[in-house]
Amino acid sequence: MRLEDYIQELNRIKLLEPEQEAELWKAFKEDKNEDARRRLIQSYQPLVFKNALPFRSMDGIMDIIQEGTVGLIEAAEKFDYHRGVAFSLFAVHRIRGRMLNFIRKEGASELTCIDDLGNDGISIKDRIADTALSVSEQAEMHEITVHLKEALTRLPEKERLVLERVYLESAEIKDVAVLLDLSIAHIYRLQKTGIRRIRGMLSQFMQRW
Repeated sequence: MRLEDYIQELNRIKLLEPEQEAELWKAFKEDKNEDARRRLIQSYQPLVFKNALPFRSMDGIMDIIQEGTVGLIEAAEKFDYHRGVAFSLFAVHRIRGRMLNFIRKEGASELTCIDDLGNDGISIKDRIADTALSVSEQAEMHEITVHLKEALTRLPEKERLVLERVYLESAEIKDVAVLLDLSIAHIYRLQKTGIRRIRGMLSQFMQRW
């Protein structure tokens, strides 16, 4: 598949509502429903693409995306939806790890400009460094996630929906605007206000941490 065709497929993917996603996880994990598994993996394919974007100038970008998809599938198989952690947070490290391992093993020897800086000032060499979290870092991430999810429930509904879509589901601002039938400017305002409220609610916890 060409990158252009892949992007067209991505544009046809619709975000799952939280209740719908919860039902799919239940069907997949408890009833071994393969259709539910397929729909979940498909709905999170944009997360794979988002993590592949830093490597889009490389010749093997579709191979990198394929490796990220393998990571996504592995994450889905291991995910415990009862824990209350967003799947996107759980899956992103496995997706990225698969991509970086592929570049290290298959692509790094062919790169002629491995030390060249990208638009964001980061070289490909830096990108392929090991990014796996240690056990203690994973524990910290889980603890922070628990407090973050609790804080989100205390936000006004629209602010909560915006932050959940953008940060937990990796949705684009324009897609959230369409979903909530609001202007992009309004979405940005809700995002900014929600972040400010979250910071206030988490400040005491972070000081203790």
